[in-house]
Amino acid sequence: MAAYKIGVLYGDGIGPEIVRATVEVLTAAAERTADATFEWLELPMGWTAIEKYQDPLPERTKQALEHCHGWIMGPHDAAAYPAEYQHKRNPSGELRHYFDLYANIRPIKTMEGIKSVAGEADLVIFRENTEGFYPDRNMYTGTGEFMITPDVAISTGVFTKKAAERIAHAAFRMAMKRRKKVTIVHKANVIKLANGLFLNTCREVAKHYPEVAVDDYHVDAMAAHLVRRAKDFDVIVTTNMFGDILSDLAGELVGSLGMAPSINTSDDKGMAQAAHGSAPDIAGQNIANPIGEILSAVMLLDWLAERHADQALSGIARLVETAVQKTVAEGVRTRDLGGTASTTEFTQAIVGRIKGL
Repeated sequence: MAAYKIGVLYGDGIGPEIVRATVEVLTAAAERTADATFEWLELPMGWTAIEKYQDPLPERTKQALEHCHGWIMGPHDAAAYPAEYQHKRNPSGELRHYFDLYANIRPIKTMEGIKSVAGEADLVIFRENTEGFYPDRNMYTGTGEFMITPDVAISTGVFTKKAAERIAHAAFRMAMKRRKKVTIVHKANVIKLANGLFLNTCREVAKHYPEVAVDDYHVDAMAAHLVRRAKDFDVIVTTNMFGDILSDLAGELVGSLGMAPSINTSDDKGMAQAAHGSAPDIAGQNIANPIGEILSAVMLLDWLAERHADQALSGIARLVETAVQKTVAEGVRTRDLGGTASTTEFTQAIVGRIKGL
């Protein structure tokens, strides 16, 4: 029986509630299968880290994560941190930069029992995660924004062939396991050099995967197509900012952003992190939807299963995924999905189904 050390970063707002729910569900699934064990390593991040270490992401946390197989990260409320921390990368941006987590993978899939504005959908968005128009990620030191005068701001965007190549390869490898179709999303008609480099590099990578059908759309058109015909898309590969926006749109189209999972990976590190934010307005009320965080952890297990050639982790992942789907289909839902279950009630319902499957 293999043992895996998993970092646990509770974060801010609803983070502690949904991360605790995720740990509880994964622990129940591991005990049910008895094929693998998890060693949970709780590490400081966010407001609790500021209070104890005067840093929202202490060096000790990053060093500890070096020795973890992967980690589960709750959302943070960096916008509300004290002014002295505003010049630094937020915790998720820092971890993506520090560990070179270049692929942000966000699946969008309809779920039985949940109303979908877009109808049926089953697609995966591959978002380049290290550069683009995100100034906290696109410089070796400092950030890519400048105030020339109090009335003039300049924000840089960085686009490299290396980054485009590796996110494109990741997207095409996924497409080979699915319906063998990749859609490249860009704005090369206006951002001709930067997005042109991204588009052309993705097309070059496509030549290595002749079985995969390839098309491309401008990002504004893609937003309309997702609303109108999300079911027609399989794997989408795009730049950092466009991927962030389109995945939030798509998540809401299939039911709720609270259901949207996400994983950030490099070649050897994986971070499960739901696509949504910290929702401080409902923090501590025990009404948050933990599905996004739980399914993010499922993605982490699948990634670890492939990396370590351990089918036991895939079995645990399928057990959790099935339990979530059955719980929702049978009418147990949190408030954002039209139900009445609290976070803890919803979590216990999933655990109960895991034990019964």
